[in-house]
Amino acid sequence: MRVAVVLSYNGTHFLGSQIQKSSQNTIFGQLENVLKQLGITSKTVASGRTDKGVHASYQVAHFDLPPFWDDLTKLKQVLNEMLPKTIHVKRIFQVADDFHARYGAKSRVYRYVIKVGESNPFENDFITFVNEVNFNTLQQKIKLFIGQHDFKNFMKTGSDTKSSVREIYKAFAYKHQDLIILYFEANGFLRTQIRFMAGALLDLSAQQIKEKLDGSKDHRLKPAPANGLYLAKVKY
Repeated sequence: MRVAVVLSYNGTHFLGSQIQKSSQNTIFGQLENVLKQLGITSKTVASGRTDKGVHASYQVAHFDLPPFWDDLTKLKQVLNEMLPKTIHVKRIFQVADDFHARYGAKSRVYRYVIKVGESNPFENDFITFVNEVNFNTLQQKIKLFIGQHDFKNFMKTGSDTKSSVREIYKAFAYKHQDLIILYFEANGFLRTQIRFMAGALLDLSAQQIKEKLDGSKDHRLKPAPANGLYLAKVKY
């Protein structure tokens, strides 16, 4: 039986989500380690990977269960008991045998969380603090990313990808209490792309973003910190 699992996690102290040969200190390294203890040896396939320090409120993965694991309610309970408390199984449910968490995804949603003011030790791992930001200008600049673009200037160097063209369906900024949220939905994202876009919104002018997007001028840019980024939804 093939199942899909929906995870949330605090990525602060993990080396990203993807399994690594050199360390089990990744989200899916931890998950597969627990699954193996439960006699589940199928490969775990995630909807996509998140970098070191990035969080998720809705990450999706699939794997195949042996016949003796037919009680999904019990499996969810056991997984949450055995996994680190920074990783939580929100849902686990049966899917079609040909369901693929990565290739079946129609779009992915990320949110980037910003707060104006002095940082504090209780929120530092989850919010990016800035000294100031013009919210109205931010709302206008973020719209520049909507549509199909070549994001070669908004990805980490050395990325292994056949094409750097992606289509962003939605991009907008909104306020929630004292937070500013950047919302991005696309058919896919390049490695570190969202953090580069967030960095551009905070540090570059609208004209500079346009030039970086169309490739006419490549302005120097640092990616925004990982701690403010959340994988928020995977749509199928």
